[in-house]
Amino acid sequence: MLTVCLVGTGGMLPLENRWLTCCWVEDSGKAILIDCGEGTQIALKKAGCKLSHLETLLFTHFHADHIAGLPGLLLTLGNHGKTTPLTIYGPKGVQEVVRSLLVIAPMLPYPIELKELSDGEKISCWDDLSFSCLELSHGVPCLGYRIEQHRKPIFNPQKAQALGIAPKLFGQLHRGERVTLEDGREILPEQVLDGARAPLCLCYCTDTLPMPEIAQFAQGADLMIAEGMYGDNAMHEKVEEKGHMLFSDAARLAKAAGASRLWLTHFSPALEEPEAFIDQIQPIFPGAIVGKDGMKLTLGQK
Repeated sequence: MLTVCLVGTGGMLPLENRWLTCCWVEDSGKAILIDCGEGTQIALKKAGCKLSHLETLLFTHFHADHIAGLPGLLLTLGNHGKTTPLTIYGPKGVQEVVRSLLVIAPMLPYPIELKELSDGEKISCWDDLSFSCLELSHGVPCLGYRIEQHRKPIFNPQKAQALGIAPKLFGQLHRGERVTLEDGREILPEQVLDGARAPLCLCYCTDTLPMPEIAQFAQGADLMIAEGMYGDNAMHEKVEEKGHMLFSDAARLAKAAGASRLWLTHFSPALEEPEAFIDQIQPIFPGAIVGKDGMKLTLGQK
């Protein structure tokens, strides 16, 4: 299972009732954070995210509302006893930008590993989790992310029982390991498995103009999180000028991607009631939801 928390949903500046856009993704006690605007460590605490689980930080780009909270987060991690490495990924320039910010967060009690990403690159984080990136259109280097949790094939206990396999050996077979029974027979995993399962997939894209490549990148996503600076289509020229999307742009991309769900985020501070526009986009994509700070979903949960 993959747990996703939309920690903050605001763009440009934090508000009293809206933290800046960031996303927490957790898998088996290890977590990825996407973006880190001002006050992110407070928003994470309010959302119930355990900082001790954070292993990887992904930056979409280096505008202040997506990265200015990094020094505070790094210091907070240290104060929470972190000693294991934190790996930080981002577009071109990540090493220079992060090292500059570290001037005000020196002598951390854990190492930081900085890695620059290229368009289309795919990275394995840990055993069953990987991510890939897509270059977006925002006027500065900006990346969208596709995070996938690769799931084990379906284990069939009836097949195992028919072969006389003791339940204590089920786990080994499910992990893809062959076992030898007491009577000398060797059992292969494929004898008790019912085939592969598609990975669980989250696609996260902000800030950007709408691009057909986004729909291809998010193809079949269980959850797509995309920006919607404004809900009113009359704001089209304004968002296009600044390299952003409307609610309707995100909805059309989610539809083209065949995504199961869409969460809208990165709302303009001027957009006080984003929920007022949801009725206009659900005819385009019925699975669209206006994001709220701290909302959570566990993908793959029955």
